[in-house]
Amino acid sequence: MAQVVWSERAVADLEQIGSYIAKDSVRYAGMVVGKLFSRTEILKTNPYLGRMVPEFSNAAIRELIEGSYRIVYQVNSAQDAVQIITVHHSKIEFLLV
Repeated sequence: MAQVVWSERAVADLEQIGSYIAKDSVRYAGMVVGKLFSRTEILKTNPYLGRMVPEFSNAAIRELIEGSYRIVYQVNSAQDAVQIITVHHSKIEFLLV
């Protein structure tokens, strides 16, 4: 079973998403952030479940889609771990730095 680790950037992304949605509805913000966070639990048993990120030609960099959001992660099979790199709205371009 792989360990799911959230990067600082991904945690900050969730906080920003929650803050933005909370301007209209605190309840809905909590629901969306909760869904995004819990969506990654499946990666513990199925780390390669998501599709390869089309912008990169690296089989270890993958994504899950939850609603309008992309959860981008990297599989490290040597350490039996998955690192959540970023979470962002699918209409927004992103760069891995």
